[in-house]
Amino acid sequence: MGRPQNKAELIDAANTNYEKLFQIIDSMTEEELNTPFDFSDDDKKKEAHWKRDKNLRDVLMHLHEWHKLVLDWVENNRAGIKKPFLPEGYNWRTYGDMNILFWKNCQNVSLEEAKKLFQESHEKVMTAIEAMTSEELFSKSVYDWVGGSTLGSYYISTTSSHYDWAIKKIKAHRKRLNGK
Repeated sequence: MGRPQNKAELIDAANTNYEKLFQIIDSMTEEELNTPFDFSDDDKKKEAHWKRDKNLRDVLMHLHEWHKLVLDWVENNRAGIKKPFLPEGYNWRTYGDMNILFWKNCQNVSLEEAKKLFQESHEKVMTAIEAMTSEELFSKSVYDWVGGSTLGSYYISTTSSHYDWAIKKIKAHRKRLNGK
């Protein structure tokens, strides 16, 4: 599936990867769910997230927090309240620190609560997407607060692309654990 170019493709990609993610989650064994993610001896996995996320809860809460970012950003800006996508104090060079803060803030959340929060925020994002036109989502000139990108690209990043990232991470954990 290529990168979505319109509203219908965005909805399809987001829902398809969401379903794939939950198919994998629902098929995880107790051992896979309870064994911490550990990629420390894999030199190919250098990005910070390979060390940051220690379990499925961490991954789901990461996705949930990014859903909240996009929802808050769009809601405020559409209401005329100028707000950057990333919270104050963060930029695209330092957003890794923000992700660590998200991780720290979710350590007392159970896996079941993380699943529920993620499912709810996914539904809210999809409702927001459904309420917009393809032009609003994929034309660069509709909202000046989006900058040189499209609103759809932010929704792609926080849904289908991010879900794909989560799927790859969970599969890597399972492969590592099962020696495959």
